[in-house]
Amino acid sequence: MPSAFLVQYQQFIGAYLQKHPTLWTWADPAQLSPCQIGEVVDEQVRWQPVAQPELQSFSALEQALGLQFPQQLTEFYGNWFGAGLSVQHERGGVELLMAWHQADFERLQQNIVAHVLMKRRLKQRETVFIAATDDDHYLISMLLSSGEVYLERVGAEVSDCLAADLSQFLQQLSF
Repeated sequence: MPSAFLVQYQQFIGAYLQKHPTLWTWADPAQLSPCQIGEVVDEQVRWQPVAQPELQSFSALEQALGLQFPQQLTEFYGNWFGAGLSVQHERGGVELLMAWHQADFERLQQNIVAHVLMKRRLKQRETVFIAATDDDHYLISMLLSSGEVYLERVGAEVSDCLAADLSQFLQQLSF
């Protein structure tokens, strides 16, 4: 049985698609995505989020880093392929990140490792990014120790808590 968050996120994606039935993104010339719809036109392709065949696991990554990821984080990244969802938060524009295909999911994990190691090197609490913002100096991250969602200034300790968890954060978004 799917978790409450997974049901919420599925409903969120469904509502997003109702509002934005046609999505376009840059096409990866190296590998097709299960999200692609139709032909590539001027290096752009129509797409739609696609459920992954099974929940992607972060267990090897967690073991290598000596961490436990909050379940909502695993479900957020591990259930859908997509190009990212552009949404609005009261603080500005946000793009919820998604893996475009399996190879992109592998790159995502490498980027998470680099991010966590940077946080450790800076002696800051460990976070994992979940969204980009309109300002390249900030991202939206989940604090791994608590599952709280923060607006994070790149390279700085998180201090601006936006939500108690990813579920609450999704409720703050509009499209």
